[in-house]
Amino acid sequence: MAHFDPDQAAAPGSGVFGLPFTEDESAVVLVPVPFEATTSYGAGAADGPEAIREASAQVDLFDVEIGRPYEPGIFMLDEDPEIRAWNDEAKALAAPVIEAGGAGDDAELQANLDRVNERSALVNEWVYEKCASLLAAGKIPCVIGGDHAVPFGAIRAYAERFPGLGILHLDAHADLRDAYEGFTWSHASIFHNVMERIPGVSKLVQVGIRDLGRAEHEYIRNSGGRVVTHFDQVLCDERFGGATWSAQVSRIVADLPQHVYLSFDIDGLDPTLCPHTGTPVPGGLSFQQVCALVAGVARSGRTIVGLDLCEVAPGPDDDHWDGNVGARLLYKMIGWMLRSHKRIEAP
Repeated sequence: MAHFDPDQAAAPGSGVFGLPFTEDESAVVLVPVPFEATTSYGAGAADGPEAIREASAQVDLFDVEIGRPYEPGIFMLDEDPEIRAWNDEAKALAAPVIEAGGAGDDAELQANLDRVNERSALVNEWVYEKCASLLAAGKIPCVIGGDHAVPFGAIRAYAERFPGLGILHLDAHADLRDAYEGFTWSHASIFHNVMERIPGVSKLVQVGIRDLGRAEHEYIRNSGGRVVTHFDQVLCDERFGGATWSAQVSRIVADLPQHVYLSFDIDGLDPTLCPHTGTPVPGGLSFQQVCALVAGVARSGRTIVGLDLCEVAPGPDDDHWDGNVGARLLYKMIGWMLRSHKRIEAP
């Protein structure tokens, strides 16, 4: 850091956000997981981590609201080629199953589906072991997807370290389907799996949801308050009637326990900000609303213990917009996370 100038352009060969840190020197370690086997509409999320890495060089490191998030150190691991190989295999196997809407009674499709579930389970274990190891070393691991199925292992690792963990889930979709299209570890099933398989998670608070099935709605209603969903249209209707976003943020944050894990599917944003994400839905949050919500968690005195960002998909013909938005959103989230840890000071 002695010769690092945060106001200069990123140097060739520098790390994520143009930073000079090694993994050992960094408080925050980004874990790329280029896996999107069960994506059921648009593709490209497996290339999201690299798109974010490339775009991050354009992010100015001083933030007028947060300060200097880079100072404790941020490092991004290289992609593991084994994950990429699992992705390529599983995507090819999943494609005919997705096209058919499930395996049904077809033995060949069922064999494909079983193989995809096996590969997805391997990814979950890889992510868990990686994040658990980093947590044990005093790091803050943050998963960069890939589709929204990939953070399961990270949430498991965080819930073991912080029993009673709450999750703030920003998304267009509830992701509470049980084995969507037969895929146990579907991107549409991540929080059904979390709530059913990770007892250390005490609360799931969802924001931006505007696309869900009847069974998902029933799951929320029957959760006994363990799942609290702030539907996008309801929030909008309240604002149309005069409510402020600040008041809504306070209400959302009040539902969360002390230790919060932030799980963000980029399609929680207005899709004009992420047009190439796999399952865009009209409506959603503005960039400023997301930043105010994450800030509200940190300012409440709660601790954002970790986070993930998923479903960023680069556009065709070197369209960098989605990666640019993803990188800037990630930097903001990291900044507020570090502020909640009292690792950085206000400017």
